[in-house]
Amino acid sequence: MGEKRESTGFLIKQRAFLKLYLLTSIEKERWYGMQLLDELRESFKPFGFEPQHSEVYRALHDLLEDGILSRRKIKEEGSKYKEVAVYSIANKEEAKAYKKLVKADLDRCEQLLRKALKDNFS
Repeated sequence: MGEKRESTGFLIKQRAFLKLYLLTSIEKERWYGMQLLDELRESFKPFGFEPQHSEVYRALHDLLEDGILSRRKIKEEGSKYKEVAVYSIANKEEAKAYKKLVKADLDRCEQLLRKALKDNFS
């Protein structure tokens, strides 16, 4: 992995959050960029979070550059010429290691948020 994820000591960064969901979705064989974006938007809509196209693609590109994902182009179903990018896990060990790092951050964030709720709204 080219760039190590360092904790800021506060809440998790949006891109790390998106990468986690992208990796999990791709592991479940949902691999088109727009399909991933639509899935994320639908999943987080009830929480008032709408991932932006540019952030999702930056996260995908980071994972490509880190060697965690690979990308290939295929012809879109029903189209003679249009191609779409399909993502897959290139390095399962690196994907697992990244998810483990994010899990540690999420656990820390959860504790921080619970403390804030308790301290300010109890």
